[in-house]
Amino acid sequence: MKHFHKFKYRPWFQTFRKMATQLIIPFTIFQLLRTLFLPTVFDVLLLTVFIVIAASIYLEVI
Repeated sequence: MKHFHKFKYRPWFQTFRKMATQLIIPFTIFQLLRTLFLPTVFDVLLLTVFIVIAASIYLEVI
């Protein structure tokens, strides 16, 4: 599998990644609180997706 460097990304993708990096943690915290108070299957799945996205951004997989 080919490894891509951060500086070879297109400018629109770098902008999107910066925005996602700033917004994913507040969304994840809000979803965690919502899941603790009103747990539904959708809330748990959405929280899982947010955690996976946050981990992949901060571990620089994406």
